[in-house]
Amino acid sequence: MAKTPGLSERDIERRLEKGCGQGRLSDYKPFLTVQDVSSKGRSHRVLGAKTNRIHHLLSDLELAVFLSLDWSADVTDIREQYPLRRDKTVSLAAEAGIRHPAMGGVNQVATSDFLVDSPSWIHRKFAIQVKYASDLNDARTVEKLELERRYWKALDVPWFLITDRDVSKDAVANIKWLTAVSMESPSAEDLQRYTQLFLRCIEESPRRKLVALAQQLDLNYSLEAGEALYWLRILLSQRYLLFDIQVPYQTLMASDIAVNSSLVAEGGRRAAG
Repeated sequence: MAKTPGLSERDIERRLEKGCGQGRLSDYKPFLTVQDVSSKGRSHRVLGAKTNRIHHLLSDLELAVFLSLDWSADVTDIREQYPLRRDKTVSLAAEAGIRHPAMGGVNQVATSDFLVDSPSWIHRKFAIQVKYASDLNDARTVEKLELERRYWKALDVPWFLITDRDVSKDAVANIKWLTAVSMESPSAEDLQRYTQLFLRCIEESPRRKLVALAQQLDLNYSLEAGEALYWLRILLSQRYLLFDIQVPYQTLMASDIAVNSSLVAEGGRRAAG
C-alpha cells in the first residue's frame, strides 16, 4: 500500500494522465517515486537488468526483494509501486468494512510494492507487498494489507506478503556483489577463455576456496591483481558458472561450482564464429 503520500485529487489525475503505473519493461512509470514519500531506512534508485530502467525502491527491504527478483531467471518484468484501481479498492473496502486509505478527505491510490511477470507461473504474474515484520503489530497496517489481498484475489492474481524474516541476507549480499558487473558485455572470446581457465583450475583444485583460486590465477598468468576475481564475477553473474546463491561467495569452494553446460557450449560456438 502507499506510504501516506497524501496526494490531492488533482495530483492523482496528473499522475494518471502522465501514464504513471502504466507500461511495461523500460516504458513503465511507477505511480510513486523516491521523491514522493518518506521511506523506512533508505530509499534507492536502481538500474534494473531486466528492464534497463531506473526502479524506485522505498526501503532497504524493498531493495533486497527487488534484487532477488531481478536475479531470478524466472522473472521477465518487474513493476514497482504499482497502483490499484481506486474504484475497486473503495468498493472492496466498503464491502469488508475497512476504512479506505485517505488524506485530507481524498481517497488515496493504494499501491502494491511489486507486480511481477513470470512465464513459468501458471498465472504468469503475481503481486508482492513488502513489510517489516514489526509493522504487522499495527492493526491499521494489517487492515490495509487485507484490502490489498482482497483486490488481487478478485483479479485472480496471486498476492504475497514478504517480511524481513523471509529474506536471506547472504543471498542479497551475493546478488549485490554480482549486480555490480551484471550489465557488462564482454566478448564471446573472453568469456570462453576465462570459462575454460576456471574450469581447468576447478578440476585441478576442488578443495580450494574460489577466491583463493582467483588470486592464484592472477599470479600464474601474470594478470593484474583482482583481474581473475573480476572474471569470476562476470561468469557467475551471467550464469556460465552456477552456485547456491544462499552461500556467501567468500566461503565457496571450487567444488561448489557447477557448469552451465548448454550456455558454455553456446558461448564456444559464438567464440568460434
